[in-house]
Amino acid sequence: MNDAERRLWAAFPTGAQVVLGDDLPLGPQPDRIVRGEIIAQLLLGAGSTVPGAVAAVRLKGAYVIGQIDLGGGNVEPELRLEFCRLVEEPDLSNTQSRQLRMSDCWMPGFDGGGLRADGYLSLSGSVVEGTVRLPRAQLSGGLRMNGTKITSPSPDEWALFSGGLVVEVGCFARNAEITGGMRLVGARMNGGLYMEGATLRNPGRLALDAQSMVVEDAAEFSQGFTAYGTVRLRNARFNGIVSFSKAVLDSTDPDRMALHASHMTADELLLWPSERIKGRVSLSYSRVQVLMDHPEIWPDRLYLNGLIYETLRGGELRDRMSWINRDPEFHLQPYEQLATWFHSVGHDDLARKVQLAKMRARRRKLNIIGRGWNQLLDWTVGYGYRPWLAFAWFGFLMAVGTLVFSIHQPGPVKPPEELPKFHALIYSLDLLIPIDTFGQQQSFDPDGWSRWIAYGLVSSGWVLATALIAGTARVLRPN
Repeated sequence: MNDAERRLWAAFPTGAQVVLGDDLPLGPQPDRIVRGEIIAQLLLGAGSTVPGAVAAVRLKGAYVIGQIDLGGGNVEPELRLEFCRLVEEPDLSNTQSRQLRMSDCWMPGFDGGGLRADGYLSLSGSVVEGTVRLPRAQLSGGLRMNGTKITSPSPDEWALFSGGLVVEVGCFARNAEITGGMRLVGARMNGGLYMEGATLRNPGRLALDAQSMVVEDAAEFSQGFTAYGTVRLRNARFNGIVSFSKAVLDSTDPDRMALHASHMTADELLLWPSERIKGRVSLSYSRVQVLMDHPEIWPDRLYLNGLIYETLRGGELRDRMSWINRDPEFHLQPYEQLATWFHSVGHDDLARKVQLAKMRARRRKLNIIGRGWNQLLDWTVGYGYRPWLAFAWFGFLMAVGTLVFSIHQPGPVKPPEELPKFHALIYSLDLLIPIDTFGQQQSFDPDGWSRWIAYGLVSSGWVLATALIAGTARVLRPN
């Protein structure tokens, strides 16, 4: 043993801290070298203990050569490394331990697959030039990576890789810098996920893959959180708020998803980044109780088919119309959902406008005959959502008929004693109504050019009546 190792061995029984330096060693200085096997031996029970004291490895400013191999071991003492440089990746795979703290250290990777820690695992302030592996890890005291910098060894490898990770108390990665992508598929964060100010870099790929993740309390991707690449929250469940307030979402490729949050469940989604989202966003088939966003942040392509929400906050009607029209493909459900929400908050007039917009958007997908008929329904009765249009047309046509037949009175077709007194207004009304109501149409017959006006009024009356019936039926039975 060298002098540094002897000091560590002597301090172990009482858990005293051994300070070899107050900064991160840049090279293998002889007075700061500690072998990883010595640290492993102490943690696995080789060192003596003192009654009334808690044994621990607490080391500051060491240059650790060799591997700290605790794989499969049962570690009772606490491990605390500060400002240490680890030449080899520590192996804590399938280890049962208490509290593990490696803060402000440098290491070429970290293997914690299957790790079970009764306390917390802390890598705060550390620089990891390699992959941090935490598949199947269970951390009862939480995970701390505040200010941690992780860089994946290659574009095809994750910076942080996990699957089935369980974190109690909370996962804190505030102001972390992760280059190469962060994988949290199937993770369970029972104390929340806090990534305020964190920066994830994986351009053209997944910056964060959190499919099927479950988060209790809050998920904070906010206050300067920045993702260059796709944030995938597909099928994730947030029993609380998930916030992108004052964040930056940039897929770095307009054809890629910036936020893929389909089939997601959340109590509240605060989607209000500090700038417009660059890339596509999908909220398809998600269920959100409260959705708060703003028109200034909406991307050009926004997928909302199947999204169900109870409350919307932010934006007026015209904004929400632009919101649902950003889907490249037409779907009925987003319009129905928005109309249902307007109706639920007492804005029936706005709900009708949404339904009308739905029919107009649907018209663009029909064949030429269908488009023609739907255009007629729109002009005449607004698909049944604006029935006053039919009365407006009716009044206009009746005024035209009254003027024409006042100037050019039709001739009688009955004997004088059977003729009612001619009245241009009543005659025009009789032509427009599809059934003979006042007897004028059967008593007088126009000739010359006015006959074509009469034919037009009769045809228009049938069209208006048919459109009104069809539009009303469409409103009452929208399916």
